[in-house]
Amino acid sequence: MKYWLMKTEPNVYSIDDLKKDKREPWDGIRNYQARNFMRDDMEVDDMVLFYHSNAKPAGVAGIAKICSLPYPDPTAFDSTSKYFDPKSSEANPTWILVKVEFVNKFNDVVSLDDLRAAAGLSEMMVIKKGMRLSIQPVTKKEFNIVKKLGTKK
Repeated sequence: MKYWLMKTEPNVYSIDDLKKDKREPWDGIRNYQARNFMRDDMEVDDMVLFYHSNAKPAGVAGIAKICSLPYPDPTAFDSTSKYFDPKSSEANPTWILVKVEFVNKFNDVVSLDDLRAAAGLSEMMVIKKGMRLSIQPVTKKEFNIVKKLGTKK
C-alpha cells in the first residue's frame, strides 16, 4: 500500500462533495509528474490525504482512498471541457485518472501551519517552498501523523 496527498480547491471539489458523491474520478490533471504517479504508481486501496488548496486555511480536510485502476481521462477528449487536449486520443491517451472514494472528513482542517509545526513532517513535500504538485507521495509515517492530527482536533 502506498500513501498520497492529492490537492483540490474546495470551491471546485471539496471533501464534502466527495462525502456526498462517495466515489469520484480525479480528472483534469494536466501535469506529467502527477499523471505518472496515477498511471504508474497508484493502486486500488492506496490511502489519500485529501488536501484543500487555495483555501483559508489550506490543509488536509480528510482521508480518501484510491478505488480504481488508472484509465484514460475522458475530459481530454471532450472539446467542450476546459481540460480538452487535442493531442490526446482514445487510441493513445495522454492523460490518466483514478477514482477516489471518501473515507472520512476531519472535524477541522489540519492546516499547512499545523503540518509545518508537527514533529516528523519536516520532509513532507507539501511543506517545501515552491512545491505546487497536485499529487504527491507521502510516507506511511507522514500519513499516520496527519491522520492522528486530524482525528484529535
